Amino acid sequence: MPVAQIFQKLKDNFNADAASGLDLIFQFAIEDADNYHLIVKDGSCDLAAGDHGDPSVTLIMNSETLQGIVSGETDGMQAFMAGQLRAEGDMMLAMKLGELFSIS
Repeated sequence: MPVAQIFQKLKDNFNADAASGLDLIFQFAIEDADNYHLIVKDGSCDLAAGDHGDPSVTLIMNSETLQGIVSGETDGMQAFMAGQLRAEGDMMLAMKLGELFSIS
């Protein structure tokens, strides 16, 4: 599945209620594909290609790990512990992703 499609699925699973009052940028650095960032602001979510100048947190992984996490086959915390997922910036925000996006 192309990375753009994976991110669209993530955006489709956005939980607006959990994002009320938030203003965050989740940067995804995909090692073997294009980078994207999600802008979560006051209950809305926008997906943009490329890099953001000042992300709240950057998540670094390959496209296989991304697809596994979004599909629910891979647990994000397990991927992190196994070194398949790295985070730069506010680690607590990385944990919020599970609340903001209902991973099926």
